[in-house]
Amino acid sequence: MRLSILTLSFPLLLSLANERARALEPVPDKLVVLGFDDCNKSDRHFVAEVLKKHGFGATFYVTEGLGFHSGKGHYITWEEIAELHKMGFEIGNHTKSHPNVTRLSREQLKAELTHIEKRCAEHGIIKPTTFAFPGFSNNLRAVEVLAEMGYLFARRGVGPEYPDSGSGARGPAYDPAHDHPLLIPTTGYAGPKWGMKDLQWALRQAKDGKIAILCFHGVPALDHPWVNCQPEAFKKYMQLLKDEGCTVIAMRELARYVDPKKQPKDAYAPIRARVKK
Repeated sequence: MRLSILTLSFPLLLSLANERARALEPVPDKLVVLGFDDCNKSDRHFVAEVLKKHGFGATFYVTEGLGFHSGKGHYITWEEIAELHKMGFEIGNHTKSHPNVTRLSREQLKAELTHIEKRCAEHGIIKPTTFAFPGFSNNLRAVEVLAEMGYLFARRGVGPEYPDSGSGARGPAYDPAHDHPLLIPTTGYAGPKWGMKDLQWALRQAKDGKIAILCFHGVPALDHPWVNCQPEAFKKYMQLLKDEGCTVIAMRELARYVDPKKQPKDAYAPIRARVKK
């Protein structure tokens, strides 16, 4: 009987990742990882249905920061997060308070991560195994903490390789042969300065073993218009992924194709090399 990755406990997920490291699937062209940050209300009440329509996987990165407690008209509840989990989507860790992780001590970052893990457990959600850096901030200390706590994959932003407008931008494709799995670059994130041509460009990068990593911050992002994506535009983006025959997955499903234990000795060396080139 084939086990679904969506129903496995954390220890079994790690075991599965170890097993698949010995027999990984080849990375297909047009492999796309979808992520949705910050717990926007649209995650449950619009985005999920569009993704289900196309049969796409995705990761919803949850945080209790921003307006999670004070602006419930714009943010989903834990009950709705649990519904996303039951629908088969991945729930990832985006910290308790959405801080700049470079300003945190090791103990502070561990507390931020542990809080979300405990909240997930309270609502019947398996322990997160992937992470998205809040505001794309990252440093070596954070990478080390994530590794110590058993995280397999983590997403950073588009920089320093590409300029970040703050309102949507292009970035590098993820190259598992070189990039550290806890410093996966964003190939494109939506906003007023990112659109259909940028998505088409991102898909062209997803070849020869490289993977397109896409990030959204609300459809629409009611509290953060600088990273807003309009619902009609989002429908068109998802239809393009379908029409192009893309394989669209959650971040944790990278374990089918990538061995997270295969890491460069210097986590930031691939980034420096890409910048230099």
